[in-house]
Amino acid sequence: MSIFLDANTTVEVQGATGKEGAYWLKHMKEMGTMVVFGVTPGKEGQKIEGVPVFSSVRRGMKQHAADLAMLFVPPRFTKDAIFEALDAGITKIVSIAEGVPVHELLQIRRAALSCGAMVIGGNTSGVISPGRALAGCIPYWIERVYRQGDIGVMTRSGSLTNEVTAEIVKGGFGVSTLIGVGGDMVPGTRFAELLPLYENDPETRAVVIIGELGGSMEEEVAEAMQAKIFTKPMVAFIGGRTAPEGRRMGHAGAIVSGGRGSVSGKVAALEKAGALTAAKPSQVGPLLREITAAR
Repeated sequence: MSIFLDANTTVEVQGATGKEGAYWLKHMKEMGTMVVFGVTPGKEGQKIEGVPVFSSVRRGMKQHAADLAMLFVPPRFTKDAIFEALDAGITKIVSIAEGVPVHELLQIRRAALSCGAMVIGGNTSGVISPGRALAGCIPYWIERVYRQGDIGVMTRSGSLTNEVTAEIVKGGFGVSTLIGVGGDMVPGTRFAELLPLYENDPETRAVVIIGELGGSMEEEVAEAMQAKIFTKPMVAFIGGRTAPEGRRMGHAGAIVSGGRGSVSGKVAALEKAGALTAAKPSQVGPLLREITAAR
């Protein structure tokens, strides 16, 4: 099993004929992702890696039903592209664009929630269910990092994801589904909103979260654990432990405010809820063995 994306998920790619879109569409297909059509205005009739291209999502959906929209679209066009996918009835969307204005991120999140949809990103490398499917720009071919297994991963960090996930594999585990929620101030979907999906997946045994300084998503995970919304084993690594207290730094999501967002506060909340926390990535594998053995 996997969540959000698996071998049976049909995917359409917006921005399919651009340099990045075409490159990753090829790799998504090579991994086994069911890419059914691409979208680029004015390019209808072309094919990319054998995939037909349409001028709009609606035109593509008339011939090929898609479950998920993968966006390789510049920031200034991202809101319109997401709204186009939502309007066509697609309820799973992944957007990699970094630098979408905050007011547009708020509009995107509100629109998705009103449609019962989930938007992953922006500013994300995407979603991967190793050995099954990929939506995004994740180097799945690095076997020491992306091996199929039963550990779910949620991450805010692009730079730490490969390092921490490699430690999961080194510890003798593999990944069911990894979801990068992105580093923007207003992510389309938050950690706690994904927890029920992992909770209900019979083949996800435990979850690792890769968090960061700033924001409140990790504290929300702790609250969900205390409320028994999520009951499986949890291991967390929070980046930014050496950051000076009270200083804003890093990307848009790395802001401490309102008494929430500090690394120490996140660690305390998660440990109180029953999670194990790693002080460094190399501890993640051993902590997973410890917590899964205890359960």
